[in-house]
Amino acid sequence: MPYTIPSFDDIRARILRDTRNLDATAPTDGDSDNYIRATATASAAEGLYDYQGWIVRQIIPDTADPEYLEQHCALRGITRRAATKATGTITVTGRPGSVVPAYTQAKDADGTLYQTTAAVTLAGEGETVAAAAPCEAVQAGALPDVEGVTVTLVSAPSGVQAKAALTLAGGTDAESNASMLTTLLDYMRNPPAGGTAADYRRWARSVPGVADATVYPLRQGPGTVDIVIVGEDGIPGEDVVAACQAVIDAERPCTAKAAKVYAPVPRMVDVTLALRVGNGSTLVTLKPAVTTVLQAEFARLAPGEGLVLSRLVAAVSSLDGVTDVIIRQPEANVAPSALEWCRLGDLTLEAL
Repeated sequence: MPYTIPSFDDIRARILRDTRNLDATAPTDGDSDNYIRATATASAAEGLYDYQGWIVRQIIPDTADPEYLEQHCALRGITRRAATKATGTITVTGRPGSVVPAYTQAKDADGTLYQTTAAVTLAGEGETVAAAAPCEAVQAGALPDVEGVTVTLVSAPSGVQAKAALTLAGGTDAESNASMLTTLLDYMRNPPAGGTAADYRRWARSVPGVADATVYPLRQGPGTVDIVIVGEDGIPGEDVVAACQAVIDAERPCTAKAAKVYAPVPRMVDVTLALRVGNGSTLVTLKPAVTTVLQAEFARLAPGEGLVLSRLVAAVSSLDGVTDVIIRQPEANVAPSALEWCRLGDLTLEAL
């Protein structure tokens, strides 16, 4: 039976009751000294009860504050995944022979800074030539993927134009508290066991940039394990796959013949829905809401997991203004291969 913590008024009433039990003539009205002392004591006692309640919440991982959640994780060797930097290229133009040194910085219209990670020399014939220098964001964290966006070199080298074109992808924020708790609970429910599927998933999830992993034991024969990873914002970059492969190679049992890490292959699924609408709704006004609920259903799918059409029907039917739903396309449940990842393609709405 749970313990009921008394309220401030209850604590004060109990103190005043005990005072009258000790001395029946003791005054306990609102202007009495006994009432004032009881109020002060009840306030202190209420604070102690609150503190004890806070302590209890820190004992259990799923109610602990972030600082204590990190301590629960640290006891089991789990650390928060660090933020990663977005990477790409900066295409510069200028006179042939001009050199763009490493760590040359550029900024976009929002003031976000990027820097080259290797020197590049402009080569070719003509008055102006172009070259692509590898680059990264100066600050780690999630950034939108861009291609050909104009940036300005903070200090353009001699012979190089200030305007350049940026192509960027990847980059993730530090692991959230919710994700860290999921990792910890998974560890507690599936403790290390010398190379089980849960171990491979945990090893993969420890890598910055990896949001989750699907493990396929024996997929390529005895002694083999395939691991398909997904990033925080979708398909992970090659650098994340390589980092995850290195961790798996270091952690896997020596008896495992091969453990291969893959990025999933998107399988775009075009969806055509026939809707009967009501309550003044139209196909145009409903499309944003339909897109949102379908994207949520696709987001729940792991690589290799099949798409069940009845779930799409249920999700769209729950929308206000939709009275009936028929799926025209696809005609049947989608069963991807182990490496394929069902993603929402083009959405078309028709009147029913």
